[in-house]
Amino acid sequence: MQVHLTNRQQHILSATIRHYIATAEPVGSKTLVDEYNLGVSSATIRNVMGVLEKAGLLYQPHTSAGRVPSDSGYRIYVDQLITPSETLAREVELSLQKRLKWEDWSLEALLQGAAHILATLSGCITLITMPQTATAVLRHLQLVQIETGRVMLIVVTDGYETHSALMDLPQASEDTQPDAEVIDRELQIVSNFLNSHLRGRSITELASLKWSQLDREFQIYGELLKKSIAEFAHRTLAPSATQIMVRGVAEVLRQPEFSELQQVQMLIHLLEEEQDQLWRLIFEQQPETEEVGKPRVTVRIGSENPLEPIRTCSLISSTYRRGSVAVGSVGVLGPTRLDYEGAIAVVAAAADYLSEAFSYFNP
Repeated sequence: MQVHLTNRQQHILSATIRHYIATAEPVGSKTLVDEYNLGVSSATIRNVMGVLEKAGLLYQPHTSAGRVPSDSGYRIYVDQLITPSETLAREVELSLQKRLKWEDWSLEALLQGAAHILATLSGCITLITMPQTATAVLRHLQLVQIETGRVMLIVVTDGYETHSALMDLPQASEDTQPDAEVIDRELQIVSNFLNSHLRGRSITELASLKWSQLDREFQIYGELLKKSIAEFAHRTLAPSATQIMVRGVAEVLRQPEFSELQQVQMLIHLLEEEQDQLWRLIFEQQPETEEVGKPRVTVRIGSENPLEPIRTCSLISSTYRRGSVAVGSVGVLGPTRLDYEGAIAVVAAAADYLSEAFSYFNP
């Protein structure tokens, strides 16, 4: 949104929003004169606030009340008038480093701990998605004979998630039925082949294995695995609801913006029953291009959110990454009347930390 404001208009808009964020009360010119050193009279402030109202950046909830920020006013505030809090960013980084132990925790436990810390520090609902399977890196593959003629392919990813697929060996006559021990040895050889070619690659690369490199006597397994792996990859990469870790709901619902029961019920329903919609918003719509080393923070304010239950909220999110690939997202959700300097800093610092932590779980 391109709106040109004079320095005076910027200062008065900023002071109005900061006071409203702190108090949840409509702001009048006398309040700004008394509490902010703006260097102008109450009459001048009233005139400027009138201009800002005509521009759609402030509005009066009641005729006799002061002004409150509109979504457009918050947008100008976020885009032009604030700088994320470096102090809070450092506090988040230190808290995460001090309280979370990569060496001792699983990836899921690490993300749960991070969500709890961020909810406490931000005062918002914290949302952290589990990493996407499509970008998961293969740590280990193993073929195991589970009964005569049946083999299970077991795949372990870098997040220590386990996936499996069953396949049937070709039927042979009773006279030529291979010995179980022979099959076990052959399956180990093929498992070694799979690990040497696929370890460290993503699930999306499963189908690109060059089976011609498999020794002739093991080609029978190659033909079977081609089909099984293709079905496995398709099933694993199919769109599905991705778990979102949610923390900090109770504290946020105490805010005056959530005084209506119906609004609270809609929000709770979204967080508990419609996470697939929320996931698409905070992960799939992230910008594809981000400056290397600096995750971009996306801020969606009020009516900018397409989901009805959060159209009176602000959602601030970023992705955590493996190298240049986004694998999950971290975000905070609260009323539009929130501390944007702090919330943006919290999300950016958390995305940096989780990106660094995620490299620890690589094979």
